[in-house]
Amino acid sequence: MPPPTNDGQVRSLRPPLDALTKKDAKFLWTSQCQKSFDRVKQILQSDLLLTHFDPNLPIIVAADASQYGIGAVISHRFPDGSEKAIYHISKALTAPQRNYSQIEKEAFGLITAVTKFHKFLYGRHFTLRTDHKPLLTIFGDKKGIPLYSANRLQRWAIILLNYDFTIEYVNTNHFGQADALSRLISDQIQQKECEDRVVAQIESELSQIWFQPASNLPQVYKYTVSGLWPPITDKSSQISFFHNRRDQLSFVADCIMFNDRIVIPSSLKARVLKMIHRAHPGIVRMKQLARSLVYWPSIDKDIENMVRSCDQCASVAKNPIKNTLCSWPIPTAPWQRVHADYAGPLDGTYYLVVVDAFSKWPEVVPTTSITTTATINILRKMFAQFGDPETLVTDNGTQFTSSVFETFCKDRGITHSRSPPFHPQSNGQAERFVDTVKRSLGKLKGEENADTALYVFLQSYRSTPCTASPNGSTPAENFIGRKIRTFLDQLLPKDQIPNSHDIEMEKQFNKQHGARSRSYQVGEKVYVKDYRNINTATWIPGTIQKRIGQTLYRVTVNDTVWTRHANQLRRREAPIQFDVPLDTMDTIDVTPTATQLPSSSTPSTPSPVNTPAKPKTPPPKQTRKSTRITNQPPRFVMKPNQKSYH
Repeated sequence: MPPPTNDGQVRSLRPPLDALTKKDAKFLWTSQCQKSFDRVKQILQSDLLLTHFDPNLPIIVAADASQYGIGAVISHRFPDGSEKAIYHISKALTAPQRNYSQIEKEAFGLITAVTKFHKFLYGRHFTLRTDHKPLLTIFGDKKGIPLYSANRLQRWAIILLNYDFTIEYVNTNHFGQADALSRLISDQIQQKECEDRVVAQIESELSQIWFQPASNLPQVYKYTVSGLWPPITDKSSQISFFHNRRDQLSFVADCIMFNDRIVIPSSLKARVLKMIHRAHPGIVRMKQLARSLVYWPSIDKDIENMVRSCDQCASVAKNPIKNTLCSWPIPTAPWQRVHADYAGPLDGTYYLVVVDAFSKWPEVVPTTSITTTATINILRKMFAQFGDPETLVTDNGTQFTSSVFETFCKDRGITHSRSPPFHPQSNGQAERFVDTVKRSLGKLKGEENADTALYVFLQSYRSTPCTASPNGSTPAENFIGRKIRTFLDQLLPKDQIPNSHDIEMEKQFNKQHGARSRSYQVGEKVYVKDYRNINTATWIPGTIQKRIGQTLYRVTVNDTVWTRHANQLRRREAPIQFDVPLDTMDTIDVTPTATQLPSSSTPSTPSPVNTPAKPKTPPPKQTRKSTRITNQPPRFVMKPNQKSYH
C-alpha cells in the first residue's frame, strides 16, 4: 500500500468521518464514510506504522506520563535512521497514582513500559527514553541511586538494575508518540486548557521576579543550560549551593527545578514562608511540606527562625526540654542547710515542716496560725535548740517573703533562699517530706489523736535507716550522733567536698528527662511562663535582666520583674521582616517584642543607644504604732463577805 505523498491526501481521509461528529448533525453512514473508514483501517494495518520484532535491530523504549495516564512504545531503529513502532501501550492512573508527584509519575511510566515489554527486553541492550531530566540521575548507571531519592523511586531503580539499558533525555517537543498516548486518557480537555492558561499567567509573572538583577538565578540558569559551571572559590556564596547540586537541576516550563522542587528566588522567600506557615504547623511539618514543593539555600534555617519568632506559636507551645539538673551542694555537717514549708491544713491544723538536708532529720510543729510572727516564734525556739543554720530554703509564701522575716534571717546570719514561683522542685526536700507527713498521719488517723500520731510518726522516722542519709544510717545517728534510746559510739560522717553536687542524681535525672544545659545572657529576649492564670498558663515575651543563680533569672515582663527558673524560659528569636507586599494573602499580626515600652503620655523619640533601666529597689516598709488610747481594765478585788460580783 503506497503511503500518502502530500498533506492533502491525509486530510481527505477525515472529512466524511468528522462530519458525523459535528453538533446537531444527523448520523448518516454514506459510501464516502465507508470508503474513508476502510482506508484508515488499511493504513493502520500496513507497514507504515508497525513492524515485526527483530532481535538483531536496536531497541528503543519510550514512556511518558500525564495527569491521568501513562503511554509507552517500543520501536526499532533501522539502518537508514528511521524508527518504527513494534508495540504501543496506554494505561489510566488510579486515584492513588494520580496523587504521585510528577517525577514519580514519569518513573512509573518507565517501570510500566519495561515490565510490559519484558519478553522483548530481558537479556538485550536497549535505549530508554524520557522527557523528565531528573530521572537520568536516579536511573542512570554512572553514579548509582542517589540518597535523596524517595523510597518508591529507590525501589523502582532496583527493579531496573535487572536490565541492560542506556537512558537518554528527549525534549518534550520531539516526544510525540508516548506523550500522545499518555494524554489520550484524559477526557477533561476543557479543564486542562483552563489550567494551562492559569499556569502560563503565573509563569509570566514569576519570570519577571526570577530574573531580577539582584538574584543569582540568572547565573544559575545560564550555567545549567550550558552545563559549564565555573570553579567556585567562595564556599559561602549562594552560587556554591547550586554548584554542589548541579546534577539535580533541571528546567520545567522555564522554571529551575531541584529534582521535583521549584527553586524560589530571594524576593519570594518571605511570601512562600508565610504561605507554608499559614496554619502554624510547627517546624517539623513546615519542613516536610517545604521539602515536597520548594527549595532555596538555607531553607531549613529560615523555617526554624520563622517558627521561633512567631508569638502565636510560642503562646501555646509545650514546655521545653528540662534544663540539666543543678542539685543543691551536699552539706558537710548537720543543720548546715535546712528546708522549710507548711503542710495542711489537716483538720484545721497546719504543720511547719523543717528538714535537715544532711541527716534528713525532720522537725514538724503543729500550729493554727501561719503568719510571719507565728512562723518566727516557731523557728526561734527551734534554732535555740539546734542552733542557727547557715542556709534556710523556703518557698514564696507571704510569711517567708515579708521584710520582718528577712530581718530575722539577716540578724542571725542565715542565708535565706527562696525557690522560684511555681517551681516546687527547687525546694524538693521539704515538699517531699510534706507529702510523707500527710500520708503517715492519714494512716494513723483513728488509731491515735493528731498529736500522738505526729509524735509516733516522728519517732519511727528518726530511728529508721535512711538511704539518703550519709552511710545509710538513721537520721538520729547523723544528726545527734546516736540512735534514739540507745547508747552507741558516735558515728562521724565522712568528709565531703564543699559545694560538690550529687553527680549520680544529676546523671540519672538528665538521662531520664533528656535534660540539656541551657543558659541565657543579660538582655537576651526570651519567652516566660505566665502563671497569673494557673488554669491557662501560657508563654509571653520578656527580657533577661539578671542572673541570680545557676538556674534562676530575673526577667523583665511588661515593666515588671519576675523571677523564673531556666525550665520556665524559652528562647525567642527576632521576628522576620517581610519586605514584599502580600496583596493576595491574609496579613499576620507580628508584634515586635521590646524590652521597654514607651509611655502613652509622651511621644516616643528615637534613641541611639537602648540601655536597660536598673530596677528600682522599693523602700523598706516603716512599721508604725497604734495611736488609739486604751484604758486599763479594772483589777479583780476579792471580797469574802460579798455574795455576788455581778
